[in-house]
Amino acid sequence: MLGILLIDKPQGPTSHDVVAHVRRTLRTKRVGHAGTLDPQATGLLVVAVGPATRFLQYLPLEPKDYVAEVTFGVATTTYDGEGVITQESPVPGDLEPQLAVAIPKFRGLVEQLPPMYSAVKRAGKPLYEYARKGEEVERTPRTVHLETVQILGIEGPVVRIRVVCSGGTYVRTLAHDLGQEIGCGAYLSGLVREGVGRFRRERAVPMDAVAPEALVPLSEALPPMPIVRLDHQELRDVRHGQPILWRGKLAAKHVALADGEGSVIGVASVKDDQNLNPECVIPA
Repeated sequence: MLGILLIDKPQGPTSHDVVAHVRRTLRTKRVGHAGTLDPQATGLLVVAVGPATRFLQYLPLEPKDYVAEVTFGVATTTYDGEGVITQESPVPGDLEPQLAVAIPKFRGLVEQLPPMYSAVKRAGKPLYEYARKGEEVERTPRTVHLETVQILGIEGPVVRIRVVCSGGTYVRTLAHDLGQEIGCGAYLSGLVREGVGRFRRERAVPMDAVAPEALVPLSEALPPMPIVRLDHQELRDVRHGQPILWRGKLAAKHVALADGEGSVIGVASVKDDQNLNPECVIPA
């Protein structure tokens, strides 16, 4: 069994729970996901099945596209609704114009401090282990890219925003930082992932619809990476780890390698526009 599953994760299960469900349902151990979703978050989770797990590194998985619900007037330890309240303040009556001024500061390249309740590791331990003991440790800011931070609607203290960002962005941190910028505090009260790269939630299946028929073949999942079809001898060579000289020029860093029927069997790096060096190949 081989392919990519697009799953519409409900609220509650962890990303690991989804992987375990896929393993049980498809009766295969080799399953992995691309990009964790917190238990309280919903939406698109990209899951690889079988040897496709080796190709996750080549999939077009950025940018991430979210619709977030941010509640102002309250801040929490976890930056979401699961934490202990650390601040309660009146929400300004002119919240919308204040956000119009604040939001541009959070577009483009932004320094983010990972929340203490996160899986980022410090001295070999995830930060949440320190946080659960009441400890706060020094964290290294990370540079992320926020392409879009757009207000979709405001109802009282609750603001719906669209966020298009690079991998590694914490939308929880964005919500918290917006609250600090406005001065009344804020936390992430809802999050839906609508897109991962060119994969969209509209194509995703619910967890109870996981089945072999829902698998997206690599030939469909890997583009816009170019796909080249190999003849019998070329197929044999790459499966033995041997580079091949392609028959034409290729303006790409990587290409997907397909057999005569169009099924992807590997990925190769491209040197000098024609030399294909196999990096990842499914055995015959």
